[in-house]
Amino acid sequence: MPHITVDHSGSLTASFDRPGFARALHPLVAEIAKTSAAGCKTRFRRVDETFVADGAPEHAVIHVDVALKPGRTGAVKAELTEAVLALLLKHVAPTPGVTVHASVDLRELDDAYAKHIVE
Repeated sequence: MPHITVDHSGSLTASFDRPGFARALHPLVAEIAKTSAAGCKTRFRRVDETFVADGAPEHAVIHVDVALKPGRTGAVKAELTEAVLALLLKHVAPTPGVTVHASVDLRELDDAYAKHIVE
């Protein structure tokens, strides 16, 4: 835990440094959320079809979903989402003619969340 999912428009594949983002993201999440970076898991999903505003092709989307166990204050959640967004923007190179719509959402995992690590 935390579980992080990043959906991004296919048009950003070359300009989005995904490994660099994940390497910087895990310690950032661990520090702010008071958890372990060793437990962070990030999945990247390329989305080949997105529709923003009027559907013009020069729009691209990156959305980060962070899922944590309950217990953080609203202030910690806000600090974390703002920090993740700022970090994300550092890992997306400007692409001429493309407007990037970046967002971050934080949700709490349900009490029914379970995990197991197989070694």
